[in-house]
Amino acid sequence: MMAKLIFSLDNTILNEYQLSKERTSIGRRPTNDIHIDNLAVSGEHATILKVGDNFYIEDQDSTNGTEVNAKLVKSHLLQPGDLIEFGKYQLKFINEAKLIEQSSNDGAFEKTIMMRPSEFKALEKTAVNESLATASSSPSTQSALETQKNTPVIPASKVAEAPVLPTGRIQVLNGSSVGRELVLNKSLTTLGKTGVQVAVITKRPNGYFVTHVEGKVFPTVNSKSTGAQAFALSDHDVIELAGVKMEFYLDKI
Repeated sequence: MMAKLIFSLDNTILNEYQLSKERTSIGRRPTNDIHIDNLAVSGEHATILKVGDNFYIEDQDSTNGTEVNAKLVKSHLLQPGDLIEFGKYQLKFINEAKLIEQSSNDGAFEKTIMMRPSEFKALEKTAVNESLATASSSPSTQSALETQKNTPVIPASKVAEAPVLPTGRIQVLNGSSVGRELVLNKSLTTLGKTGVQVAVITKRPNGYFVTHVEGKVFPTVNSKSTGAQAFALSDHDVIELAGVKMEFYLDKI
């Protein structure tokens, strides 16, 4: 197993590229290892460099720059789940060597569910950072920060407790494991079958999100593709992954 890039356009997977070389070029010219025929892409746009077990993307002085997770970068150490964007085209970085299946027994449901491998810490960190970035960029948050110095300190006993996120669960709706349930009480829960289709459900302060990790087809929620980005889940959403349909629901508080 090795690292790879999943190439997609408008939530449709076009190709997968194994990162087996020390240098992988990306650009509009056909001579590139990854050829993207679009005017927004420079002839020699970016390069993926393999350094030991790490992979770096470096912009090659392109006209429009290289974006990773919606931020322009010159050089960036790729983490599992990073999304490289060229206009509407996307390359998702996956490191298969870090996908370790942890099945507790031979039951069909347990073969499909792979519980939070430690190697997904990078995805967890990304999820937390995204939540913090969203909060810090909002006008209301910025206003609060500006006035914080002039705000009197309120005793902790009088501060209202933050709302508690209900615990999420998924219940299998089809197949031999129909009716089986899984409690989503971990920061990360990995679902799917390695080599077929894998996704991860992250538990964030603002809710639960499902993100595609591996496979040529994105997961679906209520029969609609989730796409490459993290997809927010709502109570009673139906997720379909690797041929298994699962209903997501929240415990009543």
